[in-house]
Amino acid sequence: MKITALTLCLLAFGSMATQAAELNAPAPGCRVQTLTGQSSVDPAAFPGKVVYLDFWASWCIPCAKSFPVLDELQSDLGGRGFEVIAINLDEERQEALNFLQRHPVRFTIGADPAGKCPRLYAVRGMPTSYLIDRQGRIREVHEGFKTSDAAGLRARIESLLSEP
Repeated sequence: MKITALTLCLLAFGSMATQAAELNAPAPGCRVQTLTGQSSVDPAAFPGKVVYLDFWASWCIPCAKSFPVLDELQSDLGGRGFEVIAINLDEERQEALNFLQRHPVRFTIGADPAGKCPRLYAVRGMPTSYLIDRQGRIREVHEGFKTSDAAGLRARIESLLSEP
């Protein structure tokens, strides 16, 4: 497993992050460039949508397992107001691009090699995801990913989509 300086900083200083990423608190705003660099994205700027915010890295084995599931969820539920935003934390952009060649997806990919967003969200490992409701509040935090998580994740997303 490849451990980058960013990862070590996240592990060492994660507890020093602001508490804005607590359950039922508003999701912190964190605008980053998309991986292509052609636009930007802020996972907290999707009012009225349920957002699955995923922090990932190219060396993360569970991330490779989660991407097909997330892509299917985006495809199936996007028309109902669901949005996947995945923020890559690789220091080298090419590593993320190589990962995406092996695991192509249709959802939005942001890039944060400086690690400002994971500090705001107090990310401690890869992958870490945040389920954000239509009012922009963090409703769930999940660390890691197993394919057996998929059915439960879909059920929780559909439950949030049914809320006003």
